[in-house]
Amino acid sequence: MEDLEIRTAVTDDVPAIVAMLADDPLGAQRESPDDLTPYVTALERLSSDPNQRLVVAVREGRVVGTLQLTFIPGLSRRGATRSLIEGVRIHAEERGSGLGSRLIEWAIDESRKEGCQLVQLTTDKSRTDAHRFYERLGFTASHTGFKLQL
Repeated sequence: MEDLEIRTAVTDDVPAIVAMLADDPLGAQRESPDDLTPYVTALERLSSDPNQRLVVAVREGRVVGTLQLTFIPGLSRRGATRSLIEGVRIHAEERGSGLGSRLIEWAIDESRKEGCQLVQLTTDKSRTDAHRFYERLGFTASHTGFKLQL
């Protein structure tokens, strides 16, 4: 994986990121690669927030993975900062290559550098392969999450 670069996402990366977000049964229902305007707007908002990092993994000039890392300061746990990993996607041709592990390890390392005491993430209940993947990396399914669609 030495030829892998993990860097901040830029506007030119948006089509590749959205394609990965849409490349599964759940994402195909939620994403709209035909109109990138809301994604570009979201990237601008993320880029201006110091607690957000949207990154891409690039190999040989091609975007092959992405994730969003959010730093959340808080009062609980004695004023701990935690990080949230969101929107993890690996290009279909790269799945099983170790890239996902490398990307999550990068996020954990960045969280440590920022002084986080906890790294958390959520994954849809239907993504059983993702559950096994995160458990192999040391994550535990310790909570039940709730969402309210607005």
